[in-house]
Amino acid sequence: MAPLLQLRNVTKSFGAVRALRGVSFTLEPGEVHALLGENGAGKSTLIKVITGAHAPDDGEIQIGGQVITHLTPAKARTLGIACIYQQHALFPDLSVAENIALRLEKTSPVHRVHWAERQARAKELLQRIGAEIDPAAEVRALSMPEQQLVEIACALGTGAKVVIMDEPTASLTQKEQHLLFAVVRDLRSHGVGVIYISHRLEEIFALADRVTVLRDGQSVGTNPVDDIDEAALIKMMVGREVSTIYPPAETVPGEQVLTLKGVGCLLNGVHGINLELRAGEILGLAGLVGAGRTELAQILFGLTPADAGEIKLGGQVVQIADPQSAVAQGIAYVPEDRRRHGVILEMPIAANVTMAIHSRIFPGTWLRDAAERTLTLDFIRDLGVKAAGPEAPGGSLSGGNQQKIALARWLATKPRVLILDEPTQGVDVGAKSEIYKIIRQLAAEGLAVLMISSDLPEVLGMSDRLAVMRGGTIVAEFPRGADAHEVMAAALGQKQREAA
Repeated sequence: MAPLLQLRNVTKSFGAVRALRGVSFTLEPGEVHALLGENGAGKSTLIKVITGAHAPDDGEIQIGGQVITHLTPAKARTLGIACIYQQHALFPDLSVAENIALRLEKTSPVHRVHWAERQARAKELLQRIGAEIDPAAEVRALSMPEQQLVEIACALGTGAKVVIMDEPTASLTQKEQHLLFAVVRDLRSHGVGVIYISHRLEEIFALADRVTVLRDGQSVGTNPVDDIDEAALIKMMVGREVSTIYPPAETVPGEQVLTLKGVGCLLNGVHGINLELRAGEILGLAGLVGAGRTELAQILFGLTPADAGEIKLGGQVVQIADPQSAVAQGIAYVPEDRRRHGVILEMPIAANVTMAIHSRIFPGTWLRDAAERTLTLDFIRDLGVKAAGPEAPGGSLSGGNQQKIALARWLATKPRVLILDEPTQGVDVGAKSEIYKIIRQLAAEGLAVLMISSDLPEVLGMSDRLAVMRGGTIVAEFPRGADAHEVMAAALGQKQREAA
C-alpha cells in the first residue's frame, strides 16, 4: 500500500533564510507520526507546505502515491488533508454549529440553510470526541480548551485521510486529553494517518508509532518510538544535553508581599481565597482547567475586581479596581493567550516591550526613541531573546522568544508581584529551560512569583510551595517536593491518601 503522504528533499526559503533544507518525511496509513523540534526548527513551515499554504522551492510531494504539483489549501482539503492549528481559526461571533458548518458545508449562490441538520451534525461530531459543548453556544463564550475541541470536531467532520494536530493538548484538561488520545487511536484504527506535533514528550511515547525530529530546517532522524528514549530525543532536538530542566532554588523566601483573606468575585466564581506570597518565592497554582486559577489572576490584576475579602500588599490593604491600579501597586500579569493578550505581532519588539510604561518612556509630547531602543536592547540581552533587533516585528519571533518579550513588557514596570499564567505553553524544551532559569533568577532577585500551570511536572519542578484550586477556591497546599499523586488527587477532589 502506498504511503498516505511522502515528501522528498523539500526545501523552502524566505529571502536569505532557509526554513527547510531537503526534508524528507513519510506518513503511512494507520500511523501516528510525531514531528518534533524546537521553535524555529521548521515544523510550521513543513506543515504549511503539506497543507498547500506554502509552495516548496524544490523537492517532491506525493499524496496517496501520486505526485502533486501546485498544491493549494483548497486542493489539500480535497485530497483529504486536515490541520488543527495551535492557534484557533474560529469565528468568535458565530455559534459552534455555524463554525463547523463553514468547514463542512458546500455553498452555492442559492444556498438554503437546514438549521436542524446543522445542529444535529455538530452535536454528533462533538459527542464523537466526548465534548460536552452546546452547538448553539457562541464561540467567544467558550474557554480555550473548548475551542480546541471544536477545532478537532471540524477536522473529523471532513473525513480526512491525513490529520495534522499542532499542539492539540496545549490547553486541555487531563480528562479532555484522554478524550483526544481516544480520538487519535480511533482514527489510527480506521487507517487515518496522524501527524502529531507536541512539546510534551510523554504524549509522544503514549501515542506515536514513529517520531521525526527537525533541527535548523533539517531532518536529523526518524525512529520508531520504541527504539528511542526521552534523553535521546531531547539531544536530537536541541543538539545538546539538557540535563537539568528545572533550576534549583538557591534562595530563602523573604518578607510577606501579598496576602489574601477570604478573597472572592461573584462574577467569575472565585470565593474564599486565603493565600500568602513572599518575596523571592515561586508559588505554584495547580488545578484542572476551569478550577478558577486564571480567574484568580484576573482578580489580582483588576480585570474582574474582588467583591469580597481583603487584599494586602506589603502589609497594607489595597483596592485593585482595574489593571492600571494593579500596575501602579506593583502587580504584573503575563496572561495565558500569548497571541491575544501578549505580543502584538504587527508591532515592533520595542513597542511591545514599552507598551505598559508608555507614559514613563514617552513623557509629555516628547518621543524618546533612543531610550526605548536602549531599554529593549537590555531586555533582549538579559532574557536571551533571539531577534534581528528592536525594530523587528513581534511576529518574526519564535514562540519562546515571544513569551520572553511578553515577560519583558511587565518586567519593565518593575513589579513586586509577577503572575505567570501558563508561561511555557506551546514552547519547546530548549526554550522552556531558558524561561525556567529566567523565572528562578527573578525570584532570586526578590520578585514574588505566582505561577499558574497545567503541566504538573512543571509546577512541581518550579514551585517553592504549591496551592491547588478546585471549584473556584484553594483546596490544598503543599511544600516543595510534593507528591504528584497527592496534588492530582486534590485537583480532582479525591480523598488524599493517608500518610504512611
